[in-house]
Amino acid sequence: MVSKLDQSINFHRQALGLRAYRQQVLAANIANSDTPNFKARDIDFSSALQDALAGKGQSDLQMNTTSSRHIVGSSSSGPASLQYRTAFQPSADGNTVDMDVERAKFAENALQYEASLQFIGGQFKTMLTAIQGQTGA
Repeated sequence: MVSKLDQSINFHRQALGLRAYRQQVLAANIANSDTPNFKARDIDFSSALQDALAGKGQSDLQMNTTSSRHIVGSSSSGPASLQYRTAFQPSADGNTVDMDVERAKFAENALQYEASLQFIGGQFKTMLTAIQGQTGA
């Protein structure tokens, strides 16, 4: 029983994390709508979620250092790999951000994030009611 609850919570935890990351990516696209040569990016949410649930998350790659005085760093790009969005209408300055598309995807992602929060909140309320042994009458 506990493992089923844990699986359900883990699914929503992973989904919420990816939705939050995607919201940051979409917000960066919107913020750079006037930046010359900026390329709009996004994630493939369904494949990123499948990878996260299977434990195939992005791993940090260690950077090579050629001197002991170099600062050690990593090239972590986030919880999912970013992909370039295909431009429907390329601009003269090389920017591929289409504000209508970005706003729609931003709003859709925000709604799905909120729906996940509502669903997981309902699951916690149901578990709390079951633990406390309260009845609906």
